[in-house]
Amino acid sequence: MSRIALVTCTPGPDVAEDRDLPVLVRALEEAGAGASAEVWDDGEVDWSGFDLAVIRSTWDYSWRAAEFTAWAERCGTATRLANPADVVRWNTDKRYLADLAGAGVPVVDTRYLAPGDALGLPDGHEYVVKPASGAGARFAARYTPGEHATAVRHLRRLHADGLTAMVQPYVRGIDTAGERALQFFGGSLLHASRKGPVLAPGTPYDRRKVAHPGLTDWTPTPAELAVAERALAAVPGAPELLYARVDLVDGEDGRPRVMELELVEPNLFLWLHPESVPRVVREILTAAGR
Repeated sequence: MSRIALVTCTPGPDVAEDRDLPVLVRALEEAGAGASAEVWDDGEVDWSGFDLAVIRSTWDYSWRAAEFTAWAERCGTATRLANPADVVRWNTDKRYLADLAGAGVPVVDTRYLAPGDALGLPDGHEYVVKPASGAGARFAARYTPGEHATAVRHLRRLHADGLTAMVQPYVRGIDTAGERALQFFGGSLLHASRKGPVLAPGTPYDRRKVAHPGLTDWTPTPAELAVAERALAAVPGAPELLYARVDLVDGEDGRPRVMELELVEPNLFLWLHPESVPRVVREILTAAGR
Protein backbone atom coordinates (compact mmCIF):
# COMPACT_ATOMS: atom_id res chain seq x y z
CA MET A 1 0.00 0.00 0.00
CA SER A 2 1.39 3.40 -1.00
CA ARG A 3 1.71 6.01 1.73
CA ILE A 4 0.98 9.49 0.45
CA ALA A 5 1.27 12.85 2.22
CA LEU A 6 -0.84 15.72 0.96
CA VAL A 7 1.15 18.68 2.20
CA THR A 8 -0.70 21.67 3.63
CA CYS A 9 -0.17 24.38 6.25
CA THR A 10 -1.53 25.36 9.64
CA PRO A 11 -4.95 27.04 9.36
CA GLY A 12 -5.08 30.72 10.26
CA PRO A 13 -6.81 34.02 9.53
CA ASP A 14 -4.53 34.73 6.56
CA VAL A 15 -4.86 31.25 5.02
CA ALA A 16 -7.80 30.17 2.88
CA GLU A 17 -9.54 26.85 3.46
CA ASP A 18 -8.46 24.03 1.14
CA ARG A 19 -11.83 22.60 0.17
CA ASP A 20 -10.15 19.92 -1.97
CA LEU A 21 -7.96 18.44 0.75
CA PRO A 22 -10.45 16.18 2.59
CA VAL A 23 -11.92 15.11 -0.76
CA LEU A 24 -8.51 13.97 -2.01
CA VAL A 25 -7.57 12.22 1.23
CA ARG A 26 -10.82 10.28 1.18
CA ALA A 27 -10.58 9.43 -2.54
CA LEU A 28 -7.01 8.16 -2.17
CA GLU A 29 -7.97 6.01 0.82
CA GLU A 30 -10.93 4.58 -1.12
CA ALA A 31 -8.46 3.71 -3.89
CA GLY A 32 -6.39 1.68 -1.43
CA ALA A 33 -3.65 4.14 -0.49
CA GLY A 34 -2.62 5.31 2.92
CA ALA A 35 -3.21 9.06 2.66
CA SER A 36 -2.98 11.87 5.18
CA ALA A 37 -2.80 15.65 5.28
CA GLU A 38 0.52 16.81 6.77
CA VAL A 39 1.64 20.31 7.71
CA TRP A 40 4.89 21.22 5.96
CA ASP A 41 6.57 22.88 8.95
CA ASP A 42 5.53 20.26 11.51
CA GLY A 43 8.88 19.06 12.85
CA GLU A 44 7.33 15.81 14.06
CA VAL A 45 6.52 14.53 10.54
CA ASP A 46 8.86 11.81 9.25
CA TRP A 47 8.76 12.46 5.51
CA SER A 48 10.84 9.36 4.82
CA GLY A 49 7.84 7.31 5.90
CA PHE A 50 5.93 8.31 2.77
CA ASP A 51 6.29 7.05 -0.78
CA LEU A 52 5.23 10.45 -2.10
CA ALA A 53 4.66 13.93 -0.71
CA VAL A 54 2.37 16.08 -2.87
CA ILE A 55 2.43 19.79 -2.10
CA ARG A 56 -1.19 20.88 -2.06
CA SER A 57 -2.08 23.90 0.06
CA THR A 58 1.04 25.33 1.69
CA TRP A 59 -0.56 28.72 1.29
CA ASP A 60 1.56 30.47 3.91
CA TYR A 61 4.81 29.83 2.00
CA SER A 62 5.00 33.18 0.22
CA TRP A 63 5.92 35.13 3.35
CA ARG A 64 8.30 32.36 4.47
CA ALA A 65 9.84 31.52 1.10
CA ALA A 66 13.40 30.80 2.26
CA GLU A 67 12.16 28.53 5.05
CA PHE A 68 9.78 26.77 2.70
CA THR A 69 12.32 26.11 -0.03
CA ALA A 70 14.75 24.75 2.57
CA TRP A 71 12.00 22.37 3.73
CA ALA A 72 11.37 21.29 0.12
CA GLU A 73 15.05 20.40 -0.25
CA ARG A 74 14.95 18.29 2.93
CA CYS A 75 11.68 16.63 2.03
CA GLY A 76 12.86 15.91 -1.51
CA THR A 77 15.89 14.14 -0.05
CA ALA A 78 13.76 12.04 2.33
CA THR A 79 11.10 10.99 -0.20
CA ARG A 80 9.72 11.71 -3.66
CA LEU A 81 8.36 15.27 -3.68
CA ALA A 82 5.89 16.60 -6.22
CA ASN A 83 6.66 18.94 -7.62
CA PRO A 84 10.46 18.54 -7.19
CA ALA A 85 12.43 20.85 -4.93
CA ASP A 86 14.33 22.53 -7.77
CA VAL A 87 11.00 23.43 -9.39
CA VAL A 88 9.76 24.77 -6.06
CA ARG A 89 12.84 26.97 -5.64
CA TRP A 90 12.51 28.40 -9.16
CA ASN A 91 8.76 28.95 -8.99
CA THR A 92 8.52 30.60 -5.57
CA ASP A 93 10.11 33.74 -7.05
CA LYS A 94 8.04 35.36 -9.80
CA ARG A 95 11.18 36.55 -11.50
CA TYR A 96 10.62 33.28 -13.38
CA LEU A 97 8.45 35.41 -15.72
CA ALA A 98 11.69 36.90 -17.08
CA ASP A 99 12.94 33.37 -17.80
CA LEU A 100 9.73 32.56 -19.64
CA ALA A 101 9.92 35.79 -21.64
CA GLY A 102 13.52 34.99 -22.54
CA ALA A 103 12.32 31.64 -23.88
CA GLY A 104 9.81 33.39 -26.13
CA VAL A 105 6.70 32.77 -24.03
CA PRO A 106 4.24 35.68 -24.15
CA VAL A 107 3.98 37.03 -20.60
CA VAL A 108 2.62 40.16 -18.97
CA ASP A 109 5.28 42.88 -19.17
CA THR A 110 7.02 42.99 -15.80
CA ARG A 111 9.66 45.17 -14.17
CA TYR A 112 11.35 44.15 -10.92
CA LEU A 113 12.40 46.56 -8.19
CA ALA A 114 14.63 45.05 -5.51
CA PRO A 115 15.40 46.76 -2.19
CA GLY A 116 17.78 49.62 -2.94
CA ASP A 117 16.58 50.15 -6.53
CA ALA A 118 15.22 53.50 -7.64
CA LEU A 119 11.45 53.63 -7.17
CA GLY A 120 10.50 54.40 -10.78
CA LEU A 121 6.80 53.97 -11.54
CA PRO A 122 4.70 54.40 -14.70
CA ASP A 123 3.19 57.84 -15.30
CA GLY A 124 1.07 57.15 -18.37
CA HIS A 125 -1.13 54.18 -17.50
CA GLU A 126 -2.69 52.19 -14.68
CA TYR A 127 -0.39 49.61 -13.12
CA VAL A 128 -0.07 46.91 -10.45
CA VAL A 129 2.49 46.60 -7.68
CA LYS A 130 2.94 43.24 -5.94
CA PRO A 131 5.69 41.17 -4.32
CA ALA A 132 7.77 38.76 -6.41
CA SER A 133 7.05 36.15 -3.74
CA GLY A 134 3.32 36.20 -3.17
CA ALA A 135 0.05 34.35 -3.51
CA GLY A 136 -3.65 35.13 -3.36
CA ALA A 137 -3.06 38.80 -4.30
CA ARG A 138 -1.43 39.31 -0.89
CA PHE A 139 0.26 42.74 -0.76
CA ALA A 140 -0.90 43.50 -4.33
CA ALA A 141 -2.66 46.69 -5.41
CA ARG A 142 -3.70 48.59 -8.52
CA TYR A 143 -2.77 52.25 -9.04
CA THR A 144 -3.39 55.14 -11.41
CA PRO A 145 -0.58 57.61 -12.19
CA GLY A 146 -2.29 60.04 -9.81
CA GLU A 147 -1.76 57.63 -6.91
CA HIS A 148 2.02 57.78 -7.16
CA ALA A 149 2.63 58.67 -3.50
CA THR A 150 0.50 55.75 -2.27
CA ALA A 151 2.27 53.35 -4.64
CA VAL A 152 5.67 54.56 -3.36
CA ARG A 153 4.60 53.83 0.21
CA HIS A 154 3.59 50.35 -0.94
CA LEU A 155 7.00 49.79 -2.56
CA ARG A 156 8.80 50.99 0.54
CA ARG A 157 6.81 48.57 2.70
CA LEU A 158 7.73 45.65 0.42
CA HIS A 159 11.40 46.66 0.44
CA ALA A 160 11.38 47.10 4.23
CA ASP A 161 10.23 43.48 4.43
CA GLY A 162 13.13 42.45 2.20
CA LEU A 163 10.85 41.72 -0.78
CA THR A 164 11.46 42.44 -4.44
CA ALA A 165 8.51 44.24 -6.01
CA MET A 166 6.95 43.60 -9.41
CA VAL A 167 5.46 46.43 -11.45
CA GLN A 168 3.12 45.45 -14.28
CA PRO A 169 0.67 47.37 -16.44
CA TYR A 170 -2.88 46.74 -15.34
CA VAL A 171 -4.16 44.35 -18.00
CA ARG A 172 -7.52 45.84 -18.93
CA GLY A 173 -8.61 42.62 -20.61
CA ILE A 174 -9.17 41.15 -17.15
CA ASP A 175 -12.15 43.45 -16.70
CA THR A 176 -13.93 41.92 -19.70
CA ALA A 177 -12.44 38.47 -20.42
CA GLY A 178 -11.32 37.67 -16.87
CA GLU A 179 -8.35 35.48 -15.98
CA ARG A 180 -8.26 31.86 -17.12
CA ALA A 181 -6.60 29.10 -15.12
CA LEU A 182 -5.58 26.01 -17.11
CA GLN A 183 -4.88 23.06 -14.83
CA PHE A 184 -2.55 20.28 -15.93
CA PHE A 185 -2.05 16.96 -14.16
CA GLY A 186 0.24 14.14 -15.22
CA GLY A 187 1.41 16.15 -18.21
CA SER A 188 -1.89 16.97 -19.92
CA LEU A 189 -4.85 19.30 -19.47
CA LEU A 190 -7.09 18.40 -16.54
CA HIS A 191 -9.66 21.21 -16.64
CA ALA A 192 -9.87 24.99 -16.80
CA SER A 193 -11.71 27.79 -15.06
CA ARG A 194 -12.25 31.52 -15.36
CA LYS A 195 -12.40 34.19 -12.66
CA GLY A 196 -13.14 37.89 -12.56
CA PRO A 197 -10.82 40.76 -11.61
CA VAL A 198 -9.23 40.54 -8.16
CA LEU A 199 -7.85 44.06 -7.74
CA ALA A 200 -10.56 46.71 -7.41
CA PRO A 201 -9.48 50.36 -7.78
CA GLY A 202 -8.58 51.98 -4.48
CA THR A 203 -8.26 48.74 -2.50
CA PRO A 204 -5.29 49.02 -0.09
CA TYR A 205 -2.44 46.62 -0.71
CA ASP A 206 -2.62 45.24 2.83
CA ARG A 207 -6.33 44.43 2.70
CA ARG A 208 -7.17 40.76 2.19
CA LYS A 209 -8.51 40.07 -1.31
CA VAL A 210 -10.91 37.47 -2.67
CA ALA A 211 -8.38 35.45 -4.65
CA HIS A 212 -10.80 33.76 -7.07
CA PRO A 213 -13.91 35.91 -7.55
CA GLY A 214 -16.73 34.59 -9.70
CA LEU A 215 -14.99 31.32 -10.53
CA THR A 216 -16.68 29.37 -13.32
CA ASP A 217 -15.91 26.45 -15.61
CA TRP A 218 -14.02 27.34 -18.80
CA THR A 219 -13.20 25.64 -22.09
CA PRO A 220 -9.76 26.88 -23.19
CA THR A 221 -9.23 28.08 -26.74
CA PRO A 222 -6.53 26.58 -28.97
CA ALA A 223 -4.50 29.79 -28.52
CA GLU A 224 -4.71 29.50 -24.73
CA LEU A 225 -3.64 25.87 -24.80
CA ALA A 226 -0.72 26.70 -27.07
CA VAL A 227 0.58 29.46 -24.77
CA ALA A 228 0.15 27.27 -21.68
CA GLU A 229 2.05 24.40 -23.28
CA ARG A 230 4.84 26.76 -24.35
CA ALA A 231 5.14 27.98 -20.77
CA LEU A 232 5.38 24.45 -19.39
CA ALA A 233 7.96 23.48 -22.00
CA ALA A 234 10.11 26.46 -20.95
CA VAL A 235 10.50 25.39 -17.29
CA PRO A 236 14.29 25.04 -16.78
CA GLY A 237 15.62 21.50 -16.93
CA ALA A 238 12.41 20.09 -18.45
CA PRO A 239 11.41 18.49 -15.10
CA GLU A 240 8.64 15.98 -14.71
CA LEU A 241 5.68 17.91 -13.29
CA LEU A 242 2.86 16.13 -11.52
CA TYR A 243 0.69 19.24 -11.60
CA ALA A 244 0.73 22.78 -12.97
CA ARG A 245 -1.60 25.72 -13.36
CA VAL A 246 -1.10 28.34 -16.04
CA ASP A 247 -2.94 31.63 -15.43
CA LEU A 248 -3.65 33.57 -18.62
CA VAL A 249 -4.99 37.04 -19.44
CA ASP A 250 -5.53 38.83 -22.74
CA GLY A 251 -2.97 41.45 -23.72
CA GLU A 252 -3.75 44.69 -25.51
CA ASP A 253 -3.63 42.74 -28.78
CA GLY A 254 -6.29 40.32 -27.53
CA ARG A 255 -3.87 37.41 -27.42
CA PRO A 256 -3.31 35.30 -24.27
CA ARG A 257 -0.32 36.04 -22.07
CA VAL A 258 0.95 34.28 -18.98
CA MET A 259 0.13 36.12 -15.77
CA GLU A 260 1.46 33.37 -13.50
CA LEU A 261 2.77 29.82 -13.79
CA GLU A 262 1.82 27.97 -10.61
CA LEU A 263 4.01 24.92 -9.99
CA VAL A 264 4.17 24.89 -6.18
CA GLU A 265 0.72 24.78 -4.57
CA PRO A 266 -1.96 25.76 -7.09
CA ASN A 267 -5.56 25.48 -5.99
CA LEU A 268 -7.00 22.74 -8.21
CA PHE A 269 -10.64 23.84 -7.75
CA LEU A 270 -11.79 20.23 -7.59
CA TRP A 271 -14.95 21.42 -5.85
CA LEU A 272 -15.81 23.10 -9.17
CA HIS A 273 -14.60 20.12 -11.24
CA PRO A 274 -15.52 16.98 -9.24
CA GLU A 275 -15.27 14.89 -12.41
CA SER A 276 -11.49 15.43 -12.29
CA VAL A 277 -11.01 13.73 -8.89
CA PRO A 278 -10.62 10.16 -10.24
CA ARG A 279 -7.92 11.21 -12.68
CA VAL A 280 -6.02 13.19 -10.04
CA VAL A 281 -6.11 10.12 -7.78
CA ARG A 282 -4.83 7.86 -10.58
CA GLU A 283 -1.95 10.21 -11.38
CA ILE A 284 -0.96 10.52 -7.71
CA LEU A 285 -1.00 6.76 -7.26
CA THR A 286 1.09 6.32 -10.42
CA ALA A 287 3.64 8.86 -9.13
CA ALA A 288 3.76 7.15 -5.73
CA GLY A 289 4.49 3.78 -7.33
CA ARG A 290 7.49 4.93 -9.38
